Amino acid sequence: MPVNVLFSAHPEQWPVYEPLLSEGLTQAGLDFYLATEFEPDQVDYVVYSPASGLLDFSPFTRLKAVLSLWAGVEKIAGNDTLTVPLARMVDDGLMQGMTEWVVGQVLRYHLGMDRYITVQDGVWAPDAPPLATQRHVCVLGLGALGEAAARALAALNFNVTGWSRTAKDIPGVTCLHSAEGLRAALSSAEILVLLLPDTPATENAMNADTLALLPKGARIINPGRGPLIDDDALLAALKTGQVGHATLDVFRVEPLPAEHPYWAHPKVTVTPHIASETRPVTAAQVICQNIIRGEEGKPFLHLVDRSLGY
Repeated sequence: MPVNVLFSAHPEQWPVYEPLLSEGLTQAGLDFYLATEFEPDQVDYVVYSPASGLLDFSPFTRLKAVLSLWAGVEKIAGNDTLTVPLARMVDDGLMQGMTEWVVGQVLRYHLGMDRYITVQDGVWAPDAPPLATQRHVCVLGLGALGEAAARALAALNFNVTGWSRTAKDIPGVTCLHSAEGLRAALSSAEILVLLLPDTPATENAMNADTLALLPKGARIINPGRGPLIDDDALLAALKTGQVGHATLDVFRVEPLPAEHPYWAHPKVTVTPHIASETRPVTAAQVICQNIIRGEEGKPFLHLVDRSLGY
């Protein structure tokens, strides 16, 4: 019997993904149908993004797994109608893109590049930055993306501390966990990178109390999730100088409303959710690999712990 794969994502993605998925499954020797419409009780796998509008999985009685095209699964992880395994997207293209963006933003702050890019005032004021070994960078969240970023920063000789919910061991990175570990991690974070998942436990992780733990004038980089930051608390910390500058790529409401104070704030850089994105070529390979594993009775890759939300 053919394996039926429902592509349930934004319609514009179908012509991009269809040939990539078809090629990958064909090369694997799989007998399959790939389409954007099926009778629900005939579907074996759903390739999914929230843009599809699919919310009720209860009619999908034959379903074996939902395979997300997104790294973040907060929009589906709590869906009570979904009772089969849920896999999030972890692929090399997404990790490389995020790592490049994070390293670029850290180097921008570390080297003080804004001073020379935005101010050309004819004043000769040499002010050499410290070496990377003297700069403390903290990465909150050591999942696939956070670990890749932390490793890359450590390879550049930054003094890197990472924090995660559970203990991790990453060569070249001081790995901390627990509430006490979080306080220690923040207390030395001259540059803070936020790559935590979006869960009830991480909402407003950066609030008035945690922002106060940072060294005076710390820089914040958020390519993770908008709800990680209490916006009012960050604006207050920027006003007092507790936070020296923030580069924000993700927001609670996207697109960021034109009237939002972040746009005109002199100590905020807004980027429009471009830190990284799923690359169809590499993402299709991950999806095909998981379908093949499912058909071979092997565990799915990148399974979501529904109790944790990631």
